[in-house]
Amino acid sequence: MSGHSKWNNIKKKKEKTDGQKAKIFTKIGREISVAVKEGGPDPASNGKLRDLIAKAKSLNVPNDNIKRCIQRAEGGEKDNYESITYEGYGPNGIAMMVETLTDNRNRTAANLRHYFDKFGGNLGNMGCVGFLFSEQGVIVLDAEGQDPDAMMEAALEAGADDFDAGDDVAQITTSPDAFSEVRQALEDAGYTFLSADVEMVPSTTTALTDPDQMVQMAKLLDALDDDDDVQNVWHNLENEEDLDR
Repeated sequence: MSGHSKWNNIKKKKEKTDGQKAKIFTKIGREISVAVKEGGPDPASNGKLRDLIAKAKSLNVPNDNIKRCIQRAEGGEKDNYESITYEGYGPNGIAMMVETLTDNRNRTAANLRHYFDKFGGNLGNMGCVGFLFSEQGVIVLDAEGQDPDAMMEAALEAGADDFDAGDDVAQITTSPDAFSEVRQALEDAGYTFLSADVEMVPSTTTALTDPDQMVQMAKLLDALDDDDDVQNVWHNLENEEDLDR
């Protein structure tokens, strides 16, 4: 089921981020800063901030770091970040969308173009692959030792669109508008989150089989992950778990 592949990818990401906590803190800090400036510093009245705090905690960001991010943004920090989404193709035409928060769009565009060119892809025009993706809330829960029927009932009652469970993981999808309410309801019910975010989900997927293309794709994803301006990378690669990252 899709959740198993999803959890494999999350585990790899969590293992990797243990050695790159500074970059993770930087990325989530930018998101928190933008959310505070747009909706205020109180998570009780700022749903986006509330979701980001939960996301930060799932990535093991210390509470003190989260508080400092909120206080800096509330105090009017000088950095102003612009949200820009780039679209392009990875090796063998893998569709990719790259979400960024940047204070220098020229730098960000130049860096992304370099990564795509270097690792077998090319940066495209806006709309070139966006039609292949739809925005969905995706919540992955630790299902080990849990009653799947109870989890499903809690998710669907809160407004989820779909529920998919395996032996150790459950994946819940929602509309973007319902994401916050469903995530909060599951948090209140005491479930453990492996990840929770609004994602760009591909309508179709493509597998890579050529070893050289898989190496290039892994290097492209790593380069994007290492860039502080890049917040999220969405793609339609079917067998990401097979990449050596």
